[in-house]
Amino acid sequence: MPNFTDVTEFILLGLTSHQELQVLFFVVFLVVYMITLIGNIGMIILISISPQLQSPMYFFLSHLSFVDVWFSSNVTPKMLENILSETKTISYVGCLVQCYFFIALVHVEVYILAVMAFDRYMAICNPLPYGSKMSRTVCAHLISVPYIYGFSVSLICTLWTYGLYFCGNFKINHFYCADPPLIKIACGGVHIKEYTMIVIAGINFTYSLSVVLVSYTLIIAAVLRMRSADGRRKAFSTCGSHLTAVTMFYGTLIFMYLRRPTQESVEQGKMVAVFYTTVIPMLNPMIYSLRNKDVKEAVNKAIIKANLRH
Repeated sequence: MPNFTDVTEFILLGLTSHQELQVLFFVVFLVVYMITLIGNIGMIILISISPQLQSPMYFFLSHLSFVDVWFSSNVTPKMLENILSETKTISYVGCLVQCYFFIALVHVEVYILAVMAFDRYMAICNPLPYGSKMSRTVCAHLISVPYIYGFSVSLICTLWTYGLYFCGNFKINHFYCADPPLIKIACGGVHIKEYTMIVIAGINFTYSLSVVLVSYTLIIAAVLRMRSADGRRKAFSTCGSHLTAVTMFYGTLIFMYLRRPTQESVEQGKMVAVFYTTVIPMLNPMIYSLRNKDVKEAVNKAIIKANLRH
């Protein structure tokens, strides 16, 4: 029988053991985190105060920005603290809490992206009844499902994480508490956790991605039937930003969670995790603003109003 040990805290090994890189990483990730907060909170405020951004697409985008702020804040502050700390520890309870919010927010985000794809399908393929079928009430119901489902699934997944047992190795080869490196150092309860992680990730990524792919297949078919070149260009421009966000987020998560945890996959996963926990939340507001005429106009009007007040 393995000699199970009670766990009170873990040691997060972080991205690198090279001391000379620690200050550089701290500065880089602090800047990225500040840009993430400013960009996403700015997007939420802009959508709330701009009359031209009151359509369902921007309602869902404001929730994507909200989740990105929460998503990044669940990981980055602790990572920054540990970069400067000599101990680099996280409590057992803190680790479970971080796991819970991480899994919940991943599920919320993938289903918000699916809802946004469905919204684009309704707007382009059913433009006449779009206003009535995508009313404020319908949008509120659609956006509540990812939150309720994501936090419910995460509770089950975190209970399986709680079922892992450890035998003296408390060093997590990561910069936050993630399932794959935790499974790698556990010595009990591993098989059920590993199996359920892959199955749940596979089911949810497949289902949400199917909604996206079916929506865009129908959108492309509808756009190709349009006679107006200007109409086709406008339809594709509203979808381009969303497709970019979907590709980045799904690609990195599939790489991380649909493989069995090995030493090599955990090491590679750290680099990929940097991308989806810090870089993607920073890029999303840029993607949706730089390629979106309505957002650019709203920003310009907000700046003009602010200047007039002064």
